[in-house]
Amino acid sequence: MSAAVRTFILTISTVIRPTVVSGVLSPPTNVRLTSYDMNLLLVWDSPKGAASGLVYTTEYKGYSPGYSVGCVNISSLECDLTRLSSSISEYGKYTGRVRAQLGTQSSAWMESNQITLDQDSIISSPNVSLFSNGAAIEVSITDPVFTISALRKVYHSATYNITYWKDGQREQARSMSNIHQNRVVLSDLDPWTVYCVQVQINIEWSLNPSKPNTAVCESTTTEEAPWVAAMVTFGIVAVTVALLVVAVVYRKPITHVLCPKDLLPPHFKKYLLAKPNSSMYLAMCNSRQPDEIYDQVIFIAGGRTVEEGQPLEASGRSCSKQPDSTETDT
Repeated sequence: MSAAVRTFILTISTVIRPTVVSGVLSPPTNVRLTSYDMNLLLVWDSPKGAASGLVYTTEYKGYSPGYSVGCVNISSLECDLTRLSSSISEYGKYTGRVRAQLGTQSSAWMESNQITLDQDSIISSPNVSLFSNGAAIEVSITDPVFTISALRKVYHSATYNITYWKDGQREQARSMSNIHQNRVVLSDLDPWTVYCVQVQINIEWSLNPSKPNTAVCESTTTEEAPWVAAMVTFGIVAVTVALLVVAVVYRKPITHVLCPKDLLPPHFKKYLLAKPNSSMYLAMCNSRQPDEIYDQVIFIAGGRTVEEGQPLEASGRSCSKQPDSTETDT
């Protein structure tokens, strides 16, 4: 055998030695079962010096004694078991295992750790939004989406820890603990100041509380919040529409109340329209119109008489001219 051939054989044996030992394929290493937001993920590392074309097959088991088939003949180094089976429970205990395969050769099974989903699952940070409301800031919190079920269904006692501080003054942060509501108003704030907020989900009996979200910041103001004006406008419009509807539906009763046909009670009206029957009233109605008595009036001016109704000029005198007293005396 030539030296070149011997060198080639030694090189090949050196490369595949970690993978195949006495005809047995080396198994995967660092096999571990993890969970993020209620998924079930089996992860491993490839054997050292793994040959090209190596594939993996996984299995898992819960309370039942036997294993169930997971991912088969995959080249990646992880298998999401929750996407393969609907029987995964958020309260179950699970163990996984994986083996390597190359052609007709298979490695030994490598088993993972055991985890309990509701106790060991790592919870993502919540989504936090801030809304300025005058000299206050409203914090809106949205829970992370779980692969199985929902956070509030799995963790009924979940609460929030809220930490907030003035921008640039993290060392003077203030905290609020055991908050159950997902909308919280921070009211003890200075106007026209930027505040930053972080929220963490806390679960009393879970081993892994969520990580806090990336800090979000918002500035306070002293102006009236836009939603206040919107609510006032909406209230006015709603009252106006309600009054119009009432006016249309009950227009007849309203008309009778505002413009009644009978201003007086019926017995009053009957009494007032009845013909009087007193003797005095009847005597006045049946009596004859009395004759008017008058006397003739004569005005005397300067020794002459002026009958009533005769113009003064007819007597030869003017009403503005007074008689001469000297002539009268003569």
